[in-house]
Amino acid sequence: MRKVILFIAMSLDGYIADIHGGTDWLEGQASGENDMVSYKEFIQHVDTVMMGANTYRQLVTELSPNEWIYANLTSYIITHHPMESTEQIQFTGEDPCQLVNRLKREAGKDIWICGGASIVNQLMRADLIDQYYINVIPTILGHGIRLFDALKKELKLKLISTRSYNGITDLVYERR
Repeated sequence: MRKVILFIAMSLDGYIADIHGGTDWLEGQASGENDMVSYKEFIQHVDTVMMGANTYRQLVTELSPNEWIYANLTSYIITHHPMESTEQIQFTGEDPCQLVNRLKREAGKDIWICGGASIVNQLMRADLIDQYYINVIPTILGHGIRLFDALKKELKLKLISTRSYNGITDLVYERR
């Protein structure tokens, strides 16, 4: 069965975006160095990406306005205001937990949860994330959009691996 993997970057103090939703702080300690080491390895095992409308909007307006950067993946955008879908990008109002359960039953590679925090937290509460791949960026924001909300019950994880490059630390956990 396909794995559901949260692959996301966060500040040292647990934020995925600044107070305005910005992510221009997502870099290692030395500018201009390759901070995509783990992504290039990770993406080889994925054929589906899922994200919220805010993450999608940021991708197409700020980070890559001229081309869809996940052209080789099937993309699901969770939104309350669906737009017209294409072969590559499916806009849906489907509940994220139902969508993940449906996708897990289909043939394919792993499913990447790209963001945002609301979708991540819904999937966490339903215990649907198999692996947590967190890139900890050497920045303390102090406020912003927090990755993890409060949970009603403890979620125990098992550390699978760590890696560090350019001040970024990758932490990979699986559910216990």
